[in-house]
Amino acid sequence: MSNKTNYQATIGIECHVQLKTISKLFAPVDNDARTAQPNQHTSHICLGMPGALPVLNQKALELASRAAFALGTRPEAYSAFDRKHYFYPDLPKGYQITQQAHPIIRNGEVSLVVDGKKKKVRIERAHLEEDAGKNTHPQVGGYSLVDLNRAGTPLLEIVSAPDMHSAAEAKAYVRELYLRMRYAGVSDADLYHGNMRFDVNVSVSQTDQLGTRTETKNINSFRAVERAVEHEIQRQVELLEKGEAIMQETRGWDEAKQRTVSQRGKEEAHDYRYFPEPDIPPIRLSEDFIERIAKAMPVMPDVFRSQLRKRGLSEEQIEILIVFELEDKNNYIDLVLDETISDAIAQKLANAIIQVEIPARNDEKTLNRDTVFSLEHRKNVYQEVLRLQGDGKLSSTNAKGLLHDLLFSGAKPKNIAKYANEQGYIQVSDDKELLRLVIEVIGDNPQAADDVRSGEMKAVGFLVGKVMQASHGKANPAKVKELLTKQLS
Repeated sequence: MSNKTNYQATIGIECHVQLKTISKLFAPVDNDARTAQPNQHTSHICLGMPGALPVLNQKALELASRAAFALGTRPEAYSAFDRKHYFYPDLPKGYQITQQAHPIIRNGEVSLVVDGKKKKVRIERAHLEEDAGKNTHPQVGGYSLVDLNRAGTPLLEIVSAPDMHSAAEAKAYVRELYLRMRYAGVSDADLYHGNMRFDVNVSVSQTDQLGTRTETKNINSFRAVERAVEHEIQRQVELLEKGEAIMQETRGWDEAKQRTVSQRGKEEAHDYRYFPEPDIPPIRLSEDFIERIAKAMPVMPDVFRSQLRKRGLSEEQIEILIVFELEDKNNYIDLVLDETISDAIAQKLANAIIQVEIPARNDEKTLNRDTVFSLEHRKNVYQEVLRLQGDGKLSSTNAKGLLHDLLFSGAKPKNIAKYANEQGYIQVSDDKELLRLVIEVIGDNPQAADDVRSGEMKAVGFLVGKVMQASHGKANPAKVKELLTKQLS
């Protein structure tokens, strides 16, 4: 009898990325149809009318070239389009213009860290193609509707090698693609509106020979990719354990039921009858064009990760900063990587950003969006507040409160230490004043004091809390504990 744990899963993913262009891939028609009425953004080219001639969008070519660098390679100097024939209502001309034989991207690579282990996923190819329209099927009425607003939208299809072997790796990979396409400015990658969609190929086997694969199409969230892979692995293993064969087929993801469902038999390449696209000449990129794209590329997430690891940040801190740097472009990473501060200060600064600034920027109620400070001002605020905290003049709670004030209230004092004192943030460290409060608290809490004298050191925390309460949070807790221990020893 076989053991279910002996099965090895093999996963490859095709990712469709909608390019961030104003117009469609081959027609001067608006590419953003998120709020448009059905069939509002179409033309004779989108509809495949007789005599319609496509013209390649140069911006799409530039964005695909940027994607090549984001995927760890360079765009191909020579690429060409082909016709892929199939007959669905969402493709009225009966074929899709794509790149089959000569894609614009080959041989990329994406590095991941999954469960603390480094992982590399090879990119076999990425090609430009036009999207099809969208079919909808009302639950009642027995008919279907076709919306061709999406027909002709420029897509980059990124095809991975079958290098992933778990649902966690698949999820990490699609998340990394999302980050790279966003950082490179290739796509808005709006998952909700389908700007990125994932087709997941899964097979299982107990030998080195790959099993029969299934393809689960049009998944549009990282979590759904993970769940679909988990479900498909389990489904295939259970079938094989019962002695049944896996059918090579196209499946869909049922979000409500959290399972994959059969849709149709899987097509092969010969079913599409590819041949070279006669209306669009081959693309030849000059070395000057490629170098210009290379020089314009921003820093990618993997480079930031390497720099932040050298600073000593945890993987969790690094991923938070990378995501929010992308979301609101507030130079969080530049603050942490500032060469004028030590690694220890950089780590504390990262922690403060994550605990104070990012939550506040996500809170619509507290954030004054009219308050925009320069990177230099924010750097000064962080470093001065951390210095005051390091000198024992600010508790961690008061440091957070002071940071929030200085970053979001509009306050811009010339002297932060003076401002902190005026606003009541500075801790009381004067021995004489603290001793008075300590003696008062000991007198008011004789049982806790006796517990400390008897060696019950947990009661010290209770008494420290009482002193902090009596001082309205201004007492230095370390100094209070020292004085309490002396008084009760």
